[in-house]
Amino acid sequence: MELTHFNEEGRARMVEVTEKKETVRTAVAAGEITMRPETLELILDKKVAKGDVLAVAQVAGIMAAKKTGELIPMCHPLNLTGVDISFTIKKPDTIEAKAKVTCVGKTGVEMEALTAVSVTLLTIYDMVKAVEKGMVIKNIRLLEKTGGKSGDYKREE
Repeated sequence: MELTHFNEEGRARMVEVTEKKETVRTAVAAGEITMRPETLELILDKKVAKGDVLAVAQVAGIMAAKKTGELIPMCHPLNLTGVDISFTIKKPDTIEAKAKVTCVGKTGVEMEALTAVSVTLLTIYDMVKAVEKGMVIKNIRLLEKTGGKSGDYKREE
């Protein structure tokens, strides 16, 4: 497989997408943060001093998806048409965050979904780090993507 982020001189470049066809693109990514059960209960009971942890983390994930082109050097700035962040509580000690990102464009939204999940989990950490510093963010991965020349992808878990 050819790496497309290098020019003829072997230097980094942003891939040219002018001639590519616009298609509906989607990507879903997920990741987890583990913590002490008591910390998870504080989050679920909305007893964290900084506020509603999951609500703030959702907004942070949405904002991060929209800023991906500014954070990852070779990513194109995209006009996203949807970002949804959801949570699954895995008691006794884990929150799984999922991000679904959509757009109509010439390049995929995998990086936007992965960035959204990462910042969502980092925001959870930030909001409760005064209570627990030993939390672990892990297992950030692409679950699926649709659209584009490379076709659809679905991770087998």
